[in-house]
Amino acid sequence: MVWQSLVILAAVTERRDLERFLEPDVRTALRLLPYVLVGFFAVLTLLGVVLLRPTGDVRPNLAEIGINPQTIAATVVERVDAVCEGLGPDSDVVCVDVAYELAQGPDAGSTITQQFVVHESNPTFKVGDDVILDYQPGSPEGFQYSFLDRQRRPVLYVLAILFAVIVIALGRLRGVAALAGLAASVAVLLQFVIPAILDGRSPMLVAVVGSSLIAYVALYVAHGFTRMTTVALLGTLAALGLTGILSWMVVGAAQFSGFATEEAFILSFAGSINISGLVLAGIVLGAVGAIDDVTVTQASAVFEVHRVRPDLGRRELVASGLRVGRDHVASTVNTLLLAYAGAAMPLLLFFVLADQSIGTVLNSELVAIEVVRTLVGSIGLVSAVPLTTWLATVMVTEDRVEGA
Repeated sequence: MVWQSLVILAAVTERRDLERFLEPDVRTALRLLPYVLVGFFAVLTLLGVVLLRPTGDVRPNLAEIGINPQTIAATVVERVDAVCEGLGPDSDVVCVDVAYELAQGPDAGSTITQQFVVHESNPTFKVGDDVILDYQPGSPEGFQYSFLDRQRRPVLYVLAILFAVIVIALGRLRGVAALAGLAASVAVLLQFVIPAILDGRSPMLVAVVGSSLIAYVALYVAHGFTRMTTVALLGTLAALGLTGILSWMVVGAAQFSGFATEEAFILSFAGSINISGLVLAGIVLGAVGAIDDVTVTQASAVFEVHRVRPDLGRRELVASGLRVGRDHVASTVNTLLLAYAGAAMPLLLFFVLADQSIGTVLNSELVAIEVVRTLVGSIGLVSAVPLTTWLATVMVTEDRVEGA
């Protein structure tokens, strides 16, 4: 039914005078069809949210396998050279004792000390550094606290504020709307996608429903309830559907286990999480952001070209939109590739040092997953361009056809 409707819309773009000979009711139906499709998919998305909603009833407890959720903020107050415990003073191994003042928790205000071997793989400290300590309340005295990570929240907060200021300064009210859309996307991920997967729901279904919900909320919040946004949303949903189907086929054919990372092995002990399904979910979620970027750009380009050149026919308008789309797709595909390559840089360096052939590197599951993610996502991007361009052309010229 949906594909038949899209075929009708595509045919309309090929024959500019078709609607002149249609009955008024048929022309009205064609103009309303995009809104009907958006409403139909909205109902399906909401139904999916209800059926897949997280309850927390079967949430796995990683504390059973030693993953501790309790952390304590602290500050380094002293760093001194020390003799390594268990080694004599003549040992070549150099150690330091680092003292932390606890800023929170049951022992707030007290000082604890931890010893580190001086090595490039271990952290280096100076007095005044803010850190995060792991807290194990059930451990023996003296072993309850240990260094976990550096305190990076202030840097992240400053960067987030700088980002928001720049976006609002350039986009003004549209920038505020874009930030609201970003916040909505994060909320969907944290309140629906991740909890539902942790509850044992199908990662693929959760990712598709979650991505659709993100598309609806983010696009309409950031760009308003306009015809252009509706066109971009339809193009996003269609490309997202294709991406989901293609990724399901390719991941099944490639027989990915999902156990390519250390985190996957840890999650496997939880018992209720479909590890192989996480690969599919990652591909879909990774593609939706780039897809809606392309669809919004395409719809906006067609609407802007029509505003500047209202005399252009549908065929010329489609051709102009596709020229913009080709340039955008070329740059976006390259962006996806470099983003994934940058994230996997240590792994790529390791394979090069191991003197393995390019075929062996690509065949490894960790790299093959990124290759599939890039190629499947790129196919979704490419498919979004012509469909969004056709839809935008039909909607932007409907008033002119009606008044002809």
